Amino acid sequence: MQVLQKKRYSLQDIYDMPEGERAELLDGQLYMMAPPTTTHQRILNFVSTEINLYIRKNKGECEVFPAPFAVFPDADTEKYFEPDISVVCDSKKVDERGCHGAPDWIVEIVSPSSRNMDYYLKLSEYKKAGVKEYWIIDPIKENVLVYHMESSDAPVISGFGIIRSNLYEGLEIDLSSMKTKP
Repeated sequence: MQVLQKKRYSLQDIYDMPEGERAELLDGQLYMMAPPTTTHQRILNFVSTEINLYIRKNKGECEVFPAPFAVFPDADTEKYFEPDISVVCDSKKVDERGCHGAPDWIVEIVSPSSRNMDYYLKLSEYKKAGVKEYWIIDPIKENVLVYHMESSDAPVISGFGIIRSNLYEGLEIDLSSMKTKP
C-alpha cells in the first residue's frame, strides 16, 4: 500500500480522486490501494455470501457490505477506510455515503501491499472505534486471525478450515470449501 505524503490530506482528497483509484485516509495520510487479485475477490465473494446466507436464514437485522464501501470509524474526518467486508447491525449508522461509526464486524483480506495496514494500523483504529469482531484473512499464509475486540484475549489463529464468529451463535464459515484457484 503506497503512502502519499506530499501534504496533509483530507476527506475531500478522497472524493476528488480519479474514477477507479482508491485510497484510505488515516491521520492526514493517504494510503493508495492496489487493485484486488482474483484470489482476493473469490475469498471476498465466498465469505460475504456465507455471512449473508446466515443472516437471511436467521432473519437477522444486520447488513453485509462488501468493498468498496466507505467506513468513517468515528467523528474524525481524517479517517476513512474501505474494509473488504463490513457487517453493520445498526441501520442508523448507514447512509448513501457509507457507515458512520464502527461496523459490528469487519473482515480484511490481506494482500502484499496491505499487510502493515491490515495487521497493525487498522487493528488499532478498529478497536478504538468499537468494532466488536475483526477477521484478518491471509491468503498467502492460508490462515485467519479472529479478534474478539471486546475481550483482552489474544486473537484466535486458524488455518483455512471452519472459522467461528463470536458475534453470531452458530455462524461457522468453512474456508476449506472455498474455491481459490481455477
